[in-house]
Amino acid sequence: MKRISSFLVKASFFLFFAVSLNSLVLASVEHSSNEIKRSFFNINTPGTDKFIDYSKYGEFLNVGTDQYKYIPSDFKGLQEASGEGIYPNVADVFKSPRYKELLKEKKLEGDKWDFVNSINFELNYYKWATAQEEPGVKQYYIALALENAGNYARAIKAYYSILVFFPKSKGTSYWGTAWYVAPVALEKIKYLTREHPELGIKLVDAEIDILNKYDDITSNDKYIVNPGKLVKAEQKDWILKKPVNLKKIGIKKTIGKGDVKLVEYNNKHYQLFVRNKPFIVRGICYSPNPVGKSPDNGTLNVSRDWMFADYNENGIIDGPYESWVDENKNEKQDAKEHNVGDFELMRQMGINTLRLYHYPSFNKKLLMDGYKKYGFMYMIGNFIGMYCTDSGADWFEGTDYTNEKQCLKMLSSVEDMVNEYKNEPYVLMWVLGNENNYGTVGVPGVSAGTGCNVKKDIEAYYKFVNRCAKRIKELDPQQRPVAICNGDHLYMDICAKNAPELDIYGANAYRGKEGFGTLWKDVSALFERPVVITEYGCPAFSKMYDNQENEIHQAIYHEGSIKNIQENVAGYGAGNALGGIIFEWTDEWWKAGPPPEYDPSVHDKTAQWVGPFIDGGGYEEWFGIVSVGDGRNSPFKRQLRKAYYSIQALWKKYK
Repeated sequence: MKRISSFLVKASFFLFFAVSLNSLVLASVEHSSNEIKRSFFNINTPGTDKFIDYSKYGEFLNVGTDQYKYIPSDFKGLQEASGEGIYPNVADVFKSPRYKELLKEKKLEGDKWDFVNSINFELNYYKWATAQEEPGVKQYYIALALENAGNYARAIKAYYSILVFFPKSKGTSYWGTAWYVAPVALEKIKYLTREHPELGIKLVDAEIDILNKYDDITSNDKYIVNPGKLVKAEQKDWILKKPVNLKKIGIKKTIGKGDVKLVEYNNKHYQLFVRNKPFIVRGICYSPNPVGKSPDNGTLNVSRDWMFADYNENGIIDGPYESWVDENKNEKQDAKEHNVGDFELMRQMGINTLRLYHYPSFNKKLLMDGYKKYGFMYMIGNFIGMYCTDSGADWFEGTDYTNEKQCLKMLSSVEDMVNEYKNEPYVLMWVLGNENNYGTVGVPGVSAGTGCNVKKDIEAYYKFVNRCAKRIKELDPQQRPVAICNGDHLYMDICAKNAPELDIYGANAYRGKEGFGTLWKDVSALFERPVVITEYGCPAFSKMYDNQENEIHQAIYHEGSIKNIQENVAGYGAGNALGGIIFEWTDEWWKAGPPPEYDPSVHDKTAQWVGPFIDGGGYEEWFGIVSVGDGRNSPFKRQLRKAYYSIQALWKKYK
């Protein structure tokens, strides 16, 4: 998500919905979803069965294979059990008095897609239940409307029908790529049953695996389908099980010769250690830049400026040491609101890692102070040609990884990075790239692109990554792990084949409030590497709710992400989660574009891309878990959003 220019559109994960959670879940805790006001509405014919045992109404064939299918034998009975809006009952909704009333009032007129992010979930439901659309996609948006309205049991019923009838359904994402519906439905069911144990149900044995999903081609997809079964559950079923005894499992391999070590156990679980203590990455992307400045007009260097800024000229760096919390949100610093500093606020929250995107010109004294006084480790990064950084490429041609002259320039940059920081005790890992796999070539006057031409030769890019990783290991005497920052799992198969020197698979992943789904399992199976989420987060803005409700939704998103990471750290689940980096600390007001329309002194409410967020909008200027209020008193003022406190509580629980 970090960008050099405000008009570089975020190329989000092309399958950002297609995920599913591991069956291991956490104990129920107080969470922000309890604070949401739901607009529950009644269903005229809800069906005879609250949850359907499909084996009573038909036969499952070839479960666990690509030849799976479900054949109903009692079609009428299944329709009655399903109730309106749930396949195969597609007719009852047209008979609903409420539907007829809304139709008469002309409230269902318009494009069905305009209803998806409407706050009126009842209208959304009836519009989609009567719409013409690919069946699995249609059923998904029916289920989503029910979920958003708080009708969780019926939403689960609708999501589960997708697994049974439409496991191979796919739609088209915002980016024009395949969106696989069934894995999303599976994830939704596991999330809803975990978050609402009062429903007394859970899904077991379900798995939808799509072979060849890592490319951007759908013709070679192969679906392995097991819809699983909904079974009764009790509160105790949602308590996190005791972890695997890793000492008994034994260590297979250790990477690292200094304070930082990456341990692989014999069961393919992984764990970071810092000074011989287990270390889960609880990180943040930190760029507390002043309102009104922008890299587009040359007034801001997003990677450097905050490390040296002293706007009040008192000899103290502003954001890290002099920020203050506007507790009553009156937009001014009251007498009791003393300077506390972001470093201290982050320490209190539980943050232990900062991600630094591109290495030049860091303030080493500041980083060392963060390490010694606040316990911060740092992920030191190099863009390796994203945004044309260090490659010398023309922007509209983009970095070319088949061009040896450009590759030597970038490799030299990597060598300089390691040589400058290899003796610093605060380096946790080296990170290569930032979603370079999403790199696009712009067209002058039409689109800006990202200054990176990976698609010219995808293998060449990952071979260059491997070349860089190998060189880092030659230069770093402490042999700290090397990670890539990939855009989710796009081309992960090509990465695994061509970059074996990588120690960690890093992914910027924006998949939704349910977490990261099959990413853990996918990486374990295909790449056999641990995973760090190099970016995750959610904007604190939508056009559906007011600011307070938006903050609640943002907090829910983060809670789900953190729980899912915890479910998959060493000893649990897939066992290869090393932690994650929240995007981001404060809102960055310069990002909305393209210029000249945008104004970096205005908190823009334009969505730059589409993703699984509050109203579907990726509002680039609103991802902070900390607000800067109305922009005055920048860069010092902080208003802590609800996500700050909910993340803090969860991290304390898992400590």
